[in-house]
Amino acid sequence: MTEHEVAAQEGVVHEVVGRSLTGLESAGALGVGVNSLLALGVMPVLLGALAAEHRLTDADIGKVAAVEVLTMGVATALAGILLKPQRLKLIGVAGSLLLAIANFATARADATGILAVRGVAGVVEGVLLWIPVAMISRTITPERWAGVFFTAQSFSQLLLAVAFAVWIMPIGGATAGFLAVAICAAAGATPALACPSRLADLNPGEAIAGPPPFRGWVALGGTLIFVAGGGAVAVYLQPLALEAGLGADVARTALWVSLAAQVAGAAAATAMAGRIRWHTVFLIGSAVSLFVWWLFAQRIPAWLFVGANALSGLAATFLAPFLVPMTIEADPSRRAAMQSGAAQLLGAAAGPALAALAVNGEEVHGVLWLAAVTMFGGLAIVSWLHFTHRAPRGEPARS
Repeated sequence: MTEHEVAAQEGVVHEVVGRSLTGLESAGALGVGVNSLLALGVMPVLLGALAAEHRLTDADIGKVAAVEVLTMGVATALAGILLKPQRLKLIGVAGSLLLAIANFATARADATGILAVRGVAGVVEGVLLWIPVAMISRTITPERWAGVFFTAQSFSQLLLAVAFAVWIMPIGGATAGFLAVAICAAAGATPALACPSRLADLNPGEAIAGPPPFRGWVALGGTLIFVAGGGAVAVYLQPLALEAGLGADVARTALWVSLAAQVAGAAAATAMAGRIRWHTVFLIGSAVSLFVWWLFAQRIPAWLFVGANALSGLAATFLAPFLVPMTIEADPSRRAAMQSGAAQLLGAAAGPALAALAVNGEEVHGVLWLAAVTMFGGLAIVSWLHFTHRAPRGEPARS
């Protein structure tokens, strides 16, 4: 019987190093991560509402989204480098409460205050996200637990988005929305109490020292560029709906329907891991995204706008786990793969930042052209890596 089978029978999550975790401890660590990303799932609606209430301009939407995701990515990367996985319960509880305060402060802030507070929120979210990343990276089957995490994250964001669409936003607008995510953040202290107090240090004898090789850096750069396009379009969902002649209620509906599709996409990716070639997934996902963005540039009916956004969400979430095998193929030492998450977050920040430059007054279709250019650029880079890859003797080429 394998170690994995023994772990499954014992009801634990088996770790490569250190003791195995109980199901409750693992759920607690994943719950902290879900809490860290919850607000980002409804951020397009929140920022769109702030713009509709004239508390932000359309260009400010991209700036605020970029600052939050950028500080989140930097915080996650630095936490992985500087922090030891100790006192995780304390970090989780304190971080949840600080995040609640930041969300509460956003509810009444002006444009300058919103930018500053969301930057602080990103730092807290990044540290909280480090906890599940540290746990997942130590498991024997990280891709499986990453899939579980994506599914739980998307489902939680879906529930909140539905509440936003049918109740919270129609009643109280952006202020009520940020108060709601503040309450959710405070509630996140509960799973933090269940997560493990500490994780084992990685075995120095097994650790891979040094920076990634050249092809690893190219893969990380390709990841950042490829992800940027989707991040640019996502934060401008409500302005795109308005420009298509649709209302904010359509954008809110499109968001929660997309999150439902993302749950399905994450579950499908978990089931298909190892059974489909990553480059094929990239080609299909890129084609789907480009088709959706072309639709967004047209004056389409509400049902088609909602359906197109759902298709985009499903494709993006299905593709996301395959960024890791792409990076491993480029750098078999896995040094680059260790930084794939940070590259994705930085790409998600770069997209809105560039989108803010592409917006021209009330005309926001420039973000669609920007997204198409960055996606083609990222796809070209990863395709070059794939077609120039030489598998070591005896190892089948990854695709």
